[in-house]
Amino acid sequence: MAKTTTASAAKPKALSLHIGLNAVSPAAYGGWSGELAACEFDAKDMAAIAKSQGMKSTVLLTKQGTRAKMLAAMRKAAKQLKQGDLFFLTYSGHGGQVPDVTGEEIDKQDETWCLYDGQLIDDELYFELSRFAAGVRILVLSDSCHSGTVTRAVPPPIDRTKVTGRSKMMPPAVAIRTYREHQAFYNKLQHDVAKAAGKAGTTDPDSVLAQLAVSPRLTAIAKEFHPAVILISGCQDNQTSMDGDHNGAFTEQVLRAWNHGNYRGNYAKFHAAVKAGLPASQSPNLFTLGAAARFLRQQPFKV
Repeated sequence: MAKTTTASAAKPKALSLHIGLNAVSPAAYGGWSGELAACEFDAKDMAAIAKSQGMKSTVLLTKQGTRAKMLAAMRKAAKQLKQGDLFFLTYSGHGGQVPDVTGEEIDKQDETWCLYDGQLIDDELYFELSRFAAGVRILVLSDSCHSGTVTRAVPPPIDRTKVTGRSKMMPPAVAIRTYREHQAFYNKLQHDVAKAAGKAGTTDPDSVLAQLAVSPRLTAIAKEFHPAVILISGCQDNQTSMDGDHNGAFTEQVLRAWNHGNYRGNYAKFHAAVKAGLPASQSPNLFTLGAAARFLRQQPFKV
């Protein structure tokens, strides 16, 4: 009996959070509602994978996908999970931008997730991830657009004869209007994260939601980053993730590669399989934080 109890106590715990927004509140986005079709399906399908692997899941759909509910769910998970445990986070919806007000470059843009009642800035996500204990494995799948800085290449026009669906990029005009109408709110968010970290960033930052290396600013936000994070995002920073009728293009390929649990490979190969199923105009990004080498060699979604 003692051996059974010990084995049970040693079994990793797994929690997951799945967010899918088919629209946002016009009041928070300058009158724009950002209708999409498949994001709720994406969240439900990712939750189904989590359930099949024995994870306890929370699903936030459209109006439930608020800043407060997402942050509360993440902080609750951070308090519950310990070394060896798994946190699986997925987001399907629009990606946006707000001007960076804590970095040196005045034309730098911070990437965002467009939650129902306001955007979640990449600084915030990184800081929340840093709250998890050492050795916690965190998998993030982001089916959204992160279009990089205003100095980088603008996403190329979409050939509607070859691609069906809706773009998950917040229109630049909407991004500007949203920031203008809520400037004090978004500026305060960035300053609050910098203050909590002990110092504001002093170098041109790269986005945790889009880039392949940890920038000096992100290091400043959380000097000691203990969990191991794998992020697979829907596209590169100068590309557009597409919505669909039943799943987003990225999520559709995740499900196809997973093949109802029959996939046998590691995360690096899984990313390659997902990428292979998408057109050159949408190339999923693979990004890691912390000591993730061992995590990358594990089978996807395995608790």
